[in-house]
Amino acid sequence: MDKFVIRGGNRLNGTVEISGAKNATLALMPATILAGGVCRLANTPRLRDVTTMSTLLERMGVGVKHPGMTLELDTTHITSMEAPYDLVKKMRASFYVLGPLLGRFGFARVSYPGGCAWGPRPVDLHLKAMQKLGASISIEEGYVVARAKRLRGAVVSFDISSVGATGNTLMAAVLAHGTTVIANAALEPEITHLAHFLVRMGARIEGIGTNHLTIEGVDELHPADDHNIPDRIEAGTFLTAVAATGGKVTLTNACPEHLEAITTRLQEAGCDIVVDVDSVTISREGPLLPVDVTTAIYPGFPTDMQAQWIALMATAEGASVVTETIYPDRFNHVPELQRLGASIDISRNTAIVRGVKQLTGAKVMSTDLRASASLIVAGLIARGKTEVLRVYHIDRGYESIEVKLRRLGADIQRVDSEEY
Repeated sequence: MDKFVIRGGNRLNGTVEISGAKNATLALMPATILAGGVCRLANTPRLRDVTTMSTLLERMGVGVKHPGMTLELDTTHITSMEAPYDLVKKMRASFYVLGPLLGRFGFARVSYPGGCAWGPRPVDLHLKAMQKLGASISIEEGYVVARAKRLRGAVVSFDISSVGATGNTLMAAVLAHGTTVIANAALEPEITHLAHFLVRMGARIEGIGTNHLTIEGVDELHPADDHNIPDRIEAGTFLTAVAATGGKVTLTNACPEHLEAITTRLQEAGCDIVVDVDSVTISREGPLLPVDVTTAIYPGFPTDMQAQWIALMATAEGASVVTETIYPDRFNHVPELQRLGASIDISRNTAIVRGVKQLTGAKVMSTDLRASASLIVAGLIARGKTEVLRVYHIDRGYESIEVKLRRLGADIQRVDSEEY
């Protein structure tokens, strides 16, 4: 079991390349099931979640190769339509195979998902959408079993905008008979990118980039290649790290448009931001100012940046309020940040952060992916040594984060540990 040992106080300076988007990758990979043949996905990050999805697809008969930064998937010979519990429990995104399997083969057996330790994230929206498209759904021994000779187009209107449900419905609908309308579809860049990939496979989709998608079902799709978008949450995490420590860093292979909700608030916090076509440069020399944020669906402030923002505000010159509207109980990182000396009070779905002059290093434990990132940000500014346990969480979504941070001047090491 690895841990990170961080000695805080170093300013970050230099250039860092942002990896391909984890959440886009985890949608693109099951989308390849929709057509038999070889798809090549360039700019695919090497992450634990990508490995988990690769293992799941291999269990289904998909050939998987990952030389360099290109992931090659051969879906010619699918031999199983089941996503077993031992893999789905590790990663909720495994549920993404439901739509493609049902669309291409008319059958899917997918375990109820597991995932992060915080908060319920039910799959009811996914199942209701599949039923709207004509699938019969039953629950058998902890598995969702879906059947349909061929899905039929329908109007699917989500009460709540859901990235996962939008993606699953979109992948199911492209091979359905007739027209499907998805109302209140998610606007996240990862969904937009998935839709463009499906179009390259031969799907007919209108309204891409809006919350109203119209899909004309086709009889079959063909393999296609893709170049992944940058990971906006990894980019946001590095931006907050630089804002916390001070210094000047340029993020390359970044998409400034996807980061506007974050960069706008960083400017309010006293940071200088310069954007180019595919890069963002951040610097901070003056005081760190308190800024309130409320998480929201895209293009609002992302829930996946809430923990990092609280870590940043922990040493701001004043009090800030962070309100979580997507997952109201997503505050498992707060007790660990308090161990480092942060002054944070929780009231329902709101964190009140009163900036302190200095955090102090301590031993802390990661509880989920983004909580891990917040502890690293805090450790980079804490006086003395911070040990972050259970870093396997962060390996799910950040590619060699400690290597990238060291190149920017951080004192962070990955070491073996017997602690859990």
